[in-house]
Amino acid sequence: MLDLLIIGASAAGSSAAIYAARRKLNFKVVTDNIGGEVALSGVVNNWPGIIEIQGYELAQKFNEHVKSYNVAIDEGWRVEKIVSENNHHTVTTKNSTGEIRTYETKTVLIATGIHPRRLDVPGEKELYQKGVTYCTVCDGPLFKNKVTATIGSGNAALESAMMMATIATKVYLISKYTNTQENNSGFPKGENIMIDKVKELPNVEIIYGAKTIEIVGPERVKALKYLDETGTEKSIDVQGVMVHAGQIPNSQFIETVEKTRTGEIIVDQKCCTNIPGIFAAGDVTNIPYKQIGISAGQGIIASLAAIEYINRWKE
Repeated sequence: MLDLLIIGASAAGSSAAIYAARRKLNFKVVTDNIGGEVALSGVVNNWPGIIEIQGYELAQKFNEHVKSYNVAIDEGWRVEKIVSENNHHTVTTKNSTGEIRTYETKTVLIATGIHPRRLDVPGEKELYQKGVTYCTVCDGPLFKNKVTATIGSGNAALESAMMMATIATKVYLISKYTNTQENNSGFPKGENIMIDKVKELPNVEIIYGAKTIEIVGPERVKALKYLDETGTEKSIDVQGVMVHAGQIPNSQFIETVEKTRTGEIIVDQKCCTNIPGIFAAGDVTNIPYKQIGISAGQGIIASLAAIEYINRWKE
């Protein structure tokens, strides 16, 4: 019987593991991969204490720090389900060969993060980190004095366009919705005050009713192709593409905890879920602002809350 099982090994999971190790808990980390979305990021300029670092390198530093405490990390195992009964939690995992492994634990800390919703168009995968990004806050400054396109129709896309307007010379904001009252001026999920602000920006051009069909390379992003409202194919020259079509929480493996409509695990200020003994931290939760630093801090909160729970745990 473990004291704690941490699921995930990126910012939240790693910081949680460090605190659990310092407390000398009997615990393990189980993860499909080391680093999560952090490892897939490009240049990271917003991690305190390190002016600039590649996401992959930062993820490795997280891992090295955790391993310095001799933490047991079971890598390559994807969680299939969690069953809670009588103060015990049984976590079932599977590896790439189909082998099954189960863990019995007093507490579970879910830190599995999110993954961006893809456009699934030619060039998107091939040009990732070569001009295509899913995080404007992370990568936007790399496109200073360039021409960029933001794809999306919610607040994240509006915020991206507002940020890039201060960095790029020209910003295209591409919404798949038409500019009608029924579609809230092309942004059904956007706040009106933000829509109005974006419309006033002199270097932002909004393209309505556009369906992105290709991101053009091959070595770096050079252009973006889309179908306009009439179905006519058009192309714009850009050096950067910010995709903000939504984020998908990696929470499909657990059905018992309360979630938002989009699948985010709902937690309180101590990162507790509605199920006693199950905690969640980082981007998989309903916290605002999906950032590495915030996830790391929440991992610490969740770990300390789990320790507090374990101190009161009874068979």
